[in-house]
Amino acid sequence: MINKKLCVVTGTRAEYGLLRPLIKKIDENPKFKLQLIATGMHLSPEFGLTYKNIESDGFDIDEKIEILLSSDTSIGVSKSMGLTLISFSESYERLNPDLIIILGDRFETFSAMAAASVANIPVAHLHGGELTEGAFDDSFRHSMTKMSYLHFTSTEEYRKRVIQLGENPERVFNVGALGVENILNLDLLSKKELERELDISLNDKYLLIVFHAVTLENKTAENSFRKLLKAIDKYDEEISKVFIKGNSDTEGRIINQMINNYVSEKTNSYVFTSLSIKNYLSLLKHSFVLLGNSSSGVLEAPSLKTPSINIGDRQKGRIKAESVFDCENNETDILSTLKEIDYLFSNDKFKNINNPYEKENTSDEIIKVIEDYLLSNKIDLKKKFYDIEVGL
Repeated sequence: MINKKLCVVTGTRAEYGLLRPLIKKIDENPKFKLQLIATGMHLSPEFGLTYKNIESDGFDIDEKIEILLSSDTSIGVSKSMGLTLISFSESYERLNPDLIIILGDRFETFSAMAAASVANIPVAHLHGGELTEGAFDDSFRHSMTKMSYLHFTSTEEYRKRVIQLGENPERVFNVGALGVENILNLDLLSKKELERELDISLNDKYLLIVFHAVTLENKTAENSFRKLLKAIDKYDEEISKVFIKGNSDTEGRIINQMINNYVSEKTNSYVFTSLSIKNYLSLLKHSFVLLGNSSSGVLEAPSLKTPSINIGDRQKGRIKAESVFDCENNETDILSTLKEIDYLFSNDKFKNINNPYEKENTSDEIIKVIEDYLLSNKIDLKKKFYDIEVGL
């Protein structure tokens, strides 16, 4: 029997960390031939050349596609998108996959999916139907839904939204979040093991800070991040700070340079360009608070019983657990929210948090559906728009 070729596209360290359990199961499945395309930040020295992490995990990368320009302006991002579209069309021609798997909503995966759509290659899309009203990823994600054939959402509400966009319910599956599956299955490090692994020394309490530019706001990154830094300065000695650098988003390099400047001037502060998913989740598990606007504060942190402060509008619209605190981007609000969490934490209020993104066997469920559709030749790319009844 000829194995069906499943092509997984990854452009960032975080995205690969989420996809890793699914990639492993595809690679081990005798019915499939795994194909991997690494692009975007994976191939950039500035962002840690994280394609090496993929290779060190034992996976062969079939195509490495360079698309990052040395610019994080809107023009630079648009040019990267154009280069992505051209390059992926050529890679798909060489690899000839039976199905492409894409997670999320970034600009490079949007262009990769557009190339697949033109090439008549079916796409399985993960994490559709979600909202991030502060980022242009929001419109990318919904557009990618319309270019996809199979849909794997992280909650039932998001499943309903994908159907609302005109996708047939028979092709939309609520499977939970892959990031939570990592938490449930990885053997995370203790705090002491983590300190040895990362060569750092952490106070009893430390802040994990992950902050990205809000891409639907014009030139606000520097001012927004300065407010966050001013707030955490109030905890100059008593709490360690661990920064994870941001993505190659518009104005992302501004934030990363500000992190470098801050850490160089402060004691008890650390910065990492990139971490393995095991090290990152271990950091998240033992942190006092995840501070910033990362999706991991919404998706993964609740399963680790770690409270998170979601600053500003980047994650606005997402379903959130009780341990996620929305916060305005100003010093007063950030500090008052930290104090509230400190009080709740000391009273064991985060022990019984329910994560709405947590389901069992996420990657197994995805594999099961893909097997059904590919091996039974059930895919018909002539999709019909699915109309739902709407009250007048």
